Amino acid sequence: MLGNGVVGILAETSNKWERRAPLTPSHCSRLLLAGRQKSGVARILVQPSTKRVFNDAQYEEAGCEITSDLSECGLILGIKKPKLEMILPDRAYAFFSHTHKAQPENMALLDKILAQRVSLFDYELVEGNQGKRRLIAFGKFAGRAAIIDLLKGLGQRYLNLGYSTPFLTLGAAYMYPSLAAAKAAIISVGEEIATEGLPSGICPLVFVFTGSGHASIAAQEIFKLLPHTFVDPSRLPELFEKAGDSSQSTCSSSTKRVFQVYGCVVTSENMVEPKDSSRAFDKNDYYEHPEQYNPIFHEKIAPYASAIINCIYWEKQFPRLLSTQQLRDLAQKGCPLVGISDLTCDMEGSIEILNQTTTIDSPFFRYDPKNDSYHHDMEGDGIICSVVDNLPTEFPKEASQHFGGLLSQFIGSLASVADIAKLPGNLRRACIAHGGALTSLYEYILTMRNSG
Repeated sequence: MLGNGVVGILAETSNKWERRAPLTPSHCSRLLLAGRQKSGVARILVQPSTKRVFNDAQYEEAGCEITSDLSECGLILGIKKPKLEMILPDRAYAFFSHTHKAQPENMALLDKILAQRVSLFDYELVEGNQGKRRLIAFGKFAGRAAIIDLLKGLGQRYLNLGYSTPFLTLGAAYMYPSLAAAKAAIISVGEEIATEGLPSGICPLVFVFTGSGHASIAAQEIFKLLPHTFVDPSRLPELFEKAGDSSQSTCSSSTKRVFQVYGCVVTSENMVEPKDSSRAFDKNDYYEHPEQYNPIFHEKIAPYASAIINCIYWEKQFPRLLSTQQLRDLAQKGCPLVGISDLTCDMEGSIEILNQTTTIDSPFFRYDPKNDSYHHDMEGDGIICSVVDNLPTEFPKEASQHFGGLLSQFIGSLASVADIAKLPGNLRRACIAHGGALTSLYEYILTMRNSG
């Protein structure tokens, strides 16, 4: 079956919101028109779906076959994991499996993959030959949707805290027919901030972006549609000192308005420092010896953040961005932090309090640091937290067009090569399992499972 040139596209079943497709009808049409000799693809079978953003008729017009039966396919593509009972033996599958960190919730999936002798390729692991840049990703759409939803949530949260803001007029990202329409709404909010201002009681309003990857850059892209100033991390205390001086010189702080928001981009050098104070921060050394570094984000950055958009890759050997105790201490000191949007979806990971994912239609929970308690409302004390693990599906059409364009260049090899040893290096390295066993790069998963 492997390498037979027949490609299947799954109907997504992970949740009701998953409307994306790994390949659009246009991508399929190009692959089929090129012919197997050039594209590696002879046929494309598409499982019918009434919620996919591209309808079955569009795939049929592109030359695909609509059928629930993918047994003829050597390569089967999806976005999220399929139902376990639908996994066919001795096939190649490609989707976001979330198994390479031995995530406990997905170990049943990995066991099924191994039992069925499936060749599992994970999009998240297809990286460039130089460095670690991912080659197939939705990252930009995750960042865009995340900050739009966060701004909407801040509007609701600030209203509960007694402040009316222009953010209250925003919809969730999925409510807009296109990214352009969502951007137009953000621009409108920005115009209102520029002309009517924000209440001084919630200012300076500081958005902290962690990391420098696609997701962080895309979130900043949306943020920049608001009237804004970016502040170097080292200048945050100065920003707050100036705001304090200004409010003291104003007769009535309740009438004072602020006509912009502030952004601050932080990377690893703003999150940790060497335990040896005589040494300067060195990024490569930090990645190799994280145990020799202390966390400083909770001291240098978090005390000034109104909202945190967390986009960093994190593993257990690294210091946390924010531990539960650090966050509770900050709250006790009157930290202005109101909202967190976490794109990593690492449970109890870089931000320890994040122990649950949220959904597109219920994107926030509230964490009360005073009582170390969790609530599903916007009222009361605490911080609203968004941990949605399928943000790009809020822009399903444009996200699929982008993703499929990246994936298309790899389909020929995945569909036509039966021996994984003959695949290009970046695809070989993205293969977690083959022939009933973990591949050599991922044998560590067994150790992680046993130690967990």
